[in-house]
Amino acid sequence: MSTSRIVRLATASLIGTTLEYYDFAIYSTLAALVFNRLFFPAFDPLSGTILALSTFAVGYVARPIGGLIFGHLGEHFGRRFVLVTTLVVMGTTTAMIGLLPTYESAGVLAPILLVVLRFVQGTALGGEWAGAVLLCVEHGSDTQRGRNGAWTQVGPSLGTLIATGLFALIAAMLSPAEFQAWGWRLPFLASVFLVIFGLWIRRGIGETPVYEELHRSQLKSHAPISEVLKLHWRGVLRVIGARVGPDVWYSLVVVFSLSYLATVLGLPRPLALISLSIGLVFNVLTEVFFGNLSDKLGRRAVYGAGVFVSIIWVFAFFALLDTRQPLLITIAIVAALITHAMMYGPQAAFITEQFPTRVQFAGSSIGYTLAGIVGGGIAPAIFATLLHEFKTAFSIAMYAAGALTITGIVLWFSRETAHALLVTKSEII
Repeated sequence: MSTSRIVRLATASLIGTTLEYYDFAIYSTLAALVFNRLFFPAFDPLSGTILALSTFAVGYVARPIGGLIFGHLGEHFGRRFVLVTTLVVMGTTTAMIGLLPTYESAGVLAPILLVVLRFVQGTALGGEWAGAVLLCVEHGSDTQRGRNGAWTQVGPSLGTLIATGLFALIAAMLSPAEFQAWGWRLPFLASVFLVIFGLWIRRGIGETPVYEELHRSQLKSHAPISEVLKLHWRGVLRVIGARVGPDVWYSLVVVFSLSYLATVLGLPRPLALISLSIGLVFNVLTEVFFGNLSDKLGRRAVYGAGVFVSIIWVFAFFALLDTRQPLLITIAIVAALITHAMMYGPQAAFITEQFPTRVQFAGSSIGYTLAGIVGGGIAPAIFATLLHEFKTAFSIAMYAAGALTITGIVLWFSRETAHALLVTKSEII
């Protein structure tokens, strides 16, 4: 493929996850900073924050439903159809959140509408990731699946980086009172521009060669969800275990650290945003590198190394934050997001390789979305609850280390898939 074709594929692959985590970042940041007052003012600040972060988890609970729906559609109608549909739904619901009334003007209806939109949004997100990964992986070479799949993984950090930069700009232009009154709506409404760009990019991408071959040979699964649950449930369990650690770690560094620095340590919000932005730049720059490295050294080696280093760093992480020194805080976040990239870069290829191509979309979607519930979906609320109950960050570090340990155990007992063929001979004869 030409360079321009590769760039377009990579961009089409990452735009959905960019939008997903753009919303992830703006919602989680606002949930930690202002949603407790806008939608849950009847509670004390910390309890309101826990409730706001719990509505954040609703989007994760809805994802398996989207995984089932779009996993089925992705096997029957193709990767491109699902990617266009999910992008439109994601962008529409994100923009609608920016138009919601608050508790002051609508009463209890306000948080109810917030939960409903998060649910619809989560359903669309359930079908986005697997389609985006397969778009790149199935267009590319079997020897470069780690690198190609990693492009989708760039989206979360890129989306978070865009959201963080926009927050910094809005914070510089508006007073705290203006931000709470109406400025918080701007990041949600701005998502429309990402959707328009994403649709333009994806319209120029055809269906993947692998899917077309399955269609021509009439080897598509007629009941992909049933086939995955009956024949490939072990693969689903491996995906859940492989995801839970990196998801919890990312939620800790990107979501909870903002609240911890601003609320617990009383540090200025711009300090947290700047440190996080620097860390996200390193995360973006290293994810494709580690994905490519997994093509050479194997998924388990690179992924496992990331798990080991992250378990060690999670305890140093809070020790450095607690110093209240800007340089040490930045080092803590940068190093944490590099260790996350060691796991997240190879993750896309590792997950899709757990399933045969005829049910790869369905299997990847189901495993990925179920893992989101027990991983990143409930993590922010658990972090806030642990801090509320134990009054120490050590309990949070232990929780994150436990989740990472589960991932390490799963990798230890998984087979290496980096050098296996994407389409086996048994599937095309």
